[in-house]
Amino acid sequence: MTSATQTPTRRPALSQRLYRTLWRWHFYAGIFCIPFIITLALSGAIYLFKPQFEAWADAPVNNLAVSGQRASANELIATAQASMPGADFLAYRLPAEPDDAVVVSVRQGGERMDVYLDPYRNQILKTLPYESRFMRQVQSFHGELLAGRAGSILVELAACWAVILLLSGLYLWWPRSTKGLAGVLYPRLRQGGRVFWRDLHAVTGMWLSALTLFLLITGLPWATVWGAAFKEMRQWQAARVQQDWNPSRAQEKKAWGPQAVSQVNLPESVIASAAGLGFAPPVELSIAEADTGLVKVSSQTQNRPLRADAWIRPDGEVTRVKPYAERPLVDRVVGIGIAAHEGQLFGWFNQLLGLIVTLGLVLLSVSGAVLWWRRRPAGTLGAPAAMPSAAAGKVVAALVLLLGVLLPVVGLSLIALWLLEFFVLRRWRASRNWLGLASNKA
Repeated sequence: MTSATQTPTRRPALSQRLYRTLWRWHFYAGIFCIPFIITLALSGAIYLFKPQFEAWADAPVNNLAVSGQRASANELIATAQASMPGADFLAYRLPAEPDDAVVVSVRQGGERMDVYLDPYRNQILKTLPYESRFMRQVQSFHGELLAGRAGSILVELAACWAVILLLSGLYLWWPRSTKGLAGVLYPRLRQGGRVFWRDLHAVTGMWLSALTLFLLITGLPWATVWGAAFKEMRQWQAARVQQDWNPSRAQEKKAWGPQAVSQVNLPESVIASAAGLGFAPPVELSIAEADTGLVKVSSQTQNRPLRADAWIRPDGEVTRVKPYAERPLVDRVVGIGIAAHEGQLFGWFNQLLGLIVTLGLVLLSVSGAVLWWRRRPAGTLGAPAAMPSAAAGKVVAALVLLLGVLLPVVGLSLIALWLLEFFVLRRWRASRNWLGLASNKA
């Protein structure tokens, strides 16, 4: 017989070791992602209200006094080009209302400029570099951190690791021995201390999980690595892919090249036919074929399922109309996702839902940071202690490997992290102790 004092310590169950392992992954993913989540959430919250902001910003050049005969499209384009010598024509935007300014977009020195004109007096109201628009800057910051390709890859890396953060967080939240719904479906706000912050973090994360995952997935088509791979896969469906979104500003600028022409002819018959199509604004006209004078009419509305294209001859005959329903299935699905991501798919409620999620993500990040700071031992990062288990390690490795295949930047970053940890961090006692790693000699 064995006395009570001689009873061997019970080895933690596999579920406990798996929980602790995923907790460590969740912790490290959070340390990396939290600054990016806050940045992307706040910039995304601002971008949700792009239509309202741009309507306010353009108000001084709209609500014009309607008097006299309107200048023709060709006269307005000539005035815009004359103000910027050497500029090539890009697009003519139809005014949404009779008292709105006409916007002529030109390209000068590789940059796009928007020229606002009073169509009743043929006068320039203002000239605005396309890249300097406030919402354009917000969009660039949200997608590239104003750092071009490198920033785009960094944002993609953070978004992909946020998927791991989300999935591991759901596993940690899953109720195992909790009695009642407190701390599961609603936070215990009156208990204070660690319980307050834990519930605020866990319960908020649970309620936001589905919508957050949706935002992360619908943002991937813009990503540099994932988006490029996705475009290559789309080549299997069609030999020539013409998608109406671009992973980077550089690619968008490149797409302006074929549209730019020096000599323009937009007869009033074309303008009348384009207006008669009733496309969702903003509607832009560009030259599709310089030789024949064929004009392309495109709706650029953010509610992408309402977008459509048409082609009009110089005599005003509409040769073809391509509604959104004629686009490839993949493009339609992606477009719907993008419209919902930008808060424009189903009106103000879509914006409100997006605002709730983005502000919730800020709360989630702050509460997670507070939890870490309150439990962090002095002199260490404060990662949860590891519980060695070959079985748990294999389960987690399999899950992470699957995500690494689906999200290439995750796979590449895992390889880089493993090399850094094995060859550098584990070999230095200070870094090993600070990160809570085991020695290579163990």
